[in-house]
Amino acid sequence: MSIGMKRGTVYLEEHQIYWEESASAVIADIQNALAGLDVDAQHIGSTAIKSIKAKPIIDIAATVDDLDEVIARNENLAGFDIIFRFDERPKHLLYVKGDFEKDTRTHHIHIVPKGSEEWKNYLRFRDLLNDDISIAGEYEQLKLELWEKYADDRIAYTDAKEAFIRRITAQARRIYADKY
Repeated sequence: MSIGMKRGTVYLEEHQIYWEESASAVIADIQNALAGLDVDAQHIGSTAIKSIKAKPIIDIAATVDDLDEVIARNENLAGFDIIFRFDERPKHLLYVKGDFEKDTRTHHIHIVPKGSEEWKNYLRFRDLLNDDISIAGEYEQLKLELWEKYADDRIAYTDAKEAFIRRITAQARRIYADKY
């Protein structure tokens, strides 16, 4: 079982059931830390796509009515080792978990406003790749090529995936227009 990666680096692993279990545990922590708020949190990103290799960092998206209420509970989240990273209100808050002494991240938690396009797009992208193995395979192939090219430059790796993600998200928006 592998989870976590040193910041700035890239490598991919086969899908692991442990990733799903870890996502579920952190989702429970988020819901406990934000008790009293209407929170929906879900496992997203490549570790939520069962048919492809992924970086062993768990992505979770959570949606809430008011991002200010989340910021007010940063200490509660920190009690679960969920650490505030940055604020891009009104669209997004980012929290992380990991071994900060070793500069390793295990989880990225993206908190967005309820009903936002960001929220819908996280779910649409995940669901399309889980529903269409050929698109998932195309994404995995791109990720493998980029890993080879950018193993020590995660920013370049992430940036190089952006056009694919935008294209597939647009496709998923059409396919799942009535679902989210």
